[in-house]
Amino acid sequence: MPVITVERKILEKNDQLATQNRQLFAEKHITVFNLLSSPGSGKTTLLEKLLPMLAESRCGVVEGDLQTDRDAQRIAALNVPVVQIVTNGGCHLDAGLVRDALTNLDLDTIRLLFIENVGNLVCPAGYDLGEQKKIVIISTTEGDDKPLKYTTMFRAARVCIINKMDLLPWTDFNIETVKRNALQINPDLQFFTVSAKTGTGMQELSAWFKSQLYK
Repeated sequence: MPVITVERKILEKNDQLATQNRQLFAEKHITVFNLLSSPGSGKTTLLEKLLPMLAESRCGVVEGDLQTDRDAQRIAALNVPVVQIVTNGGCHLDAGLVRDALTNLDLDTIRLLFIENVGNLVCPAGYDLGEQKKIVIISTTEGDDKPLKYTTMFRAARVCIINKMDLLPWTDFNIETVKRNALQINPDLQFFTVSAKTGTGMQELSAWFKSQLYK
């Protein structure tokens, strides 16, 4: 059907641009992570806590959001290079948008780049941006059946960060259940449990990010 053909062409074009992005990142020795989650899981707060711990890693951030540059303002307050992509209703970032955003960053000064995608567990899963790894973030205020409902996202991710551990006692969220559900989808998924608010688990997470840098 024509719709299938159009979709295939769109994804093929995106994959070509993603390959170009990946080649650029490799040439510049930049490690890139694509952060994905539903709205409200705490992606930006996680970055606010994490970036000062990674200051020596020379981080940069690409922010994606439907409207406003509020998240970019929060990152810029940490004196971290950041560029905001406003999608004007688009439900995900694509490789072309990221490529254009990179022209506003001095890539020679960055070793670790975070792409904070639009809050959505559906559309972003299918779009390669040129990153080394996709990281899915969920929180204890969400259902522990999220992996079973959003299988494409959890299959594409290499790491799952479970945030808002400080709220766990006041929710029905079960850590072992969510891990079991996620591992059914992706047996190789790596987990971190953190609270961006209190700092619990953040040392381990920051150490892992440092271990991923180009040597």
